[in-house]
Amino acid sequence: MAKKSRGLFSGKKLMQRRASHRWHNKWFVKRALDLKRKVDPMEGAPLARGIVLEKRQLEAKQPNSAMRKAVRVQLTKNSKQITAFCPGNKAITFINEHDEVMVAGMGGHMGKTKGDIPQVRWKVVAVNGQPLDRLVYGKIEKTVGR
Repeated sequence: MAKKSRGLFSGKKLMQRRASHRWHNKWFVKRALDLKRKVDPMEGAPLARGIVLEKRQLEAKQPNSAMRKAVRVQLTKNSKQITAFCPGNKAITFINEHDEVMVAGMGGHMGKTKGDIPQVRWKVVAVNGQPLDRLVYGKIEKTVGR
């Protein structure tokens, strides 16, 4: 392997070397080519609106053995389908098929999954314009239509 230039006029050579070696860093490549935004169904947005296609239960990863409640959502902005977790006790009872929901990122490491729920990166935050946590705590009642 060739050593770095160390002479008095080696600045240009060092800059070229650094520029070419940066492409071996996966974080630099993702940022430079804007790869996250290209594969992200939310397209970089913090929230997205969608229509519930179905309710489903997901099995938690080991060592837990719970059935986590989730919904399959089709985003209205680009018609992509995602699975969103329903946080809270009996929260799934407030969500029906064809309801309009708002989904947000769940806050996992580097935008990936969080906790013991496999392949779920988003959570439901509102149903038909009503905040889900307020519905779960009984502060408000669900409206029929928006």
